[in-house]
Amino acid sequence: MASFQHIRPRYKLILFYNIKPEKQDQYYRYMLSSFVPAIQKLGVYMHMVWHIAYGDHPRRKIEFVTESSDILRRLFLSDEWEELENKLRRYVDDYERKVVDYRNGFQV
Repeated sequence: MASFQHIRPRYKLILFYNIKPEKQDQYYRYMLSSFVPAIQKLGVYMHMVWHIAYGDHPRRKIEFVTESSDILRRLFLSDEWEELENKLRRYVDDYERKVVDYRNGFQV
């Protein structure tokens, strides 16, 4: 049985990208079995996933939330994050990431 942790989100880590069509199956396996569980263990939790169907922007937007900037700082300085992000880049194009103050709803 999964356990859930309730947090008070203060920051969002937002990832934008396009999934490479020929890598779609590998991408989904990687995200569900490796990427998301690994960063959740570090205190950064998946919040929302968006598919952007209109405009000249990356189609995929994933939001993660966390309670503190220290958690994000430790994440970004970790070797594990570097490995996770580098592997994600194998499956996607037009990759961008940014951190914003948490606000409910769609943020760019």
